[in-house]
Amino acid sequence: MNLESPIERLRVELDARGYDILIGPRLIARAGREIRPLMRGRQAVIVTDEIVARHQLAPLQASLSDADIAHHSVVLPPGESTKDLAHFGQLVDDILARGIERGTMLVALGGGVVGDIAGFAAATLLRGIDFVQIPTTLLAQVDSSVGGKTAINTAAGKNLLGAFYQPRLVLADTATLATLPGRELRAGYAEIVKYGLIRDAGFFDWLEANRDAVCDLEPAALTHAITMSCRMKAAIVAADEREAGDRELLNFGHTFGHALEAETGFGDRLLHGEAVALGMVLAFDFAVRLGIGSGQDAHRVRRHLAAGGLPTELAAIGLSGRDADRFLAHMGKDKKVRDGRIALILPRRIGDAYVTRDVPAETLREFLAGTA
Repeated sequence: MNLESPIERLRVELDARGYDILIGPRLIARAGREIRPLMRGRQAVIVTDEIVARHQLAPLQASLSDADIAHHSVVLPPGESTKDLAHFGQLVDDILARGIERGTMLVALGGGVVGDIAGFAAATLLRGIDFVQIPTTLLAQVDSSVGGKTAINTAAGKNLLGAFYQPRLVLADTATLATLPGRELRAGYAEIVKYGLIRDAGFFDWLEANRDAVCDLEPAALTHAITMSCRMKAAIVAADEREAGDRELLNFGHTFGHALEAETGFGDRLLHGEAVALGMVLAFDFAVRLGIGSGQDAHRVRRHLAAGGLPTELAAIGLSGRDADRFLAHMGKDKKVRDGRIALILPRRIGDAYVTRDVPAETLREFLAGTA
């Protein structure tokens, strides 16, 4: 991977809580000097996982030391199962044992799991301390690190215990992606596709021509894809920080996808981005069933995701329509349910999606039951 690429800087406009997103290579090496001006003290606690620590922890520690920032590290087990109450309790105990103060900066170094659990810890420790996101997966760089949604999972469902809590800075170091397995890269790519499907048909056109370059980590294509994704998310978050309106569009594919994750046990059988990919396909197919979407668009989306190595059929993950009642039960526990009505983000066409709670549950059940 050629790491030569300019650093892009975007702003999430949230008045006094606004922050920058930096995108490009070797940002971990300069993390200390980017973080130091934002700190109210001189102490940081890094939260990471065992896999990321092997590759990225030492360079980050060196960068903080070079900036005269005292630091401690907490290393978590990897995987979605870490994002639960037991691990959260242990994490906050470990952080408190470091003797933190309200001026301590928490630094989340890792993928979406680390960002979510560390962000929620920052929101709750001492009633709120500052934190920085350093996402090391493609999915986290284009989605979960931006926007201030922090959460952990409970037995009742995914991300049901959390807070809206914005970071002070996001450093998306594209060089970290060179260590990712191909499956993780493809899962992250699904979230990039999402932005084209909900808001920008031209961006989806570009992805159809440049998918391989993005997934092969070609610097210009990769930086463009991440920057476009973050720019769209930043604009939506700035207009609707707490998901009262248009921000729900960012959940395109997720209502179906979270149900699939729950049904498969929130593990390696189905990665989050893979669930989102299949969820987006189901959303397009359901829109066609309702007469509001185009079969041609649905085919185009399915073809693009499948060619990128992402699941587009329930059978591909060992499920089928016979699980419809269980899917509906999982969807009924989604955070966006209001008055018992499931929120669906459905496409009118590529680049134009909307939120509805007007679809009868029986109509949805019949669709799911008929899905192979």
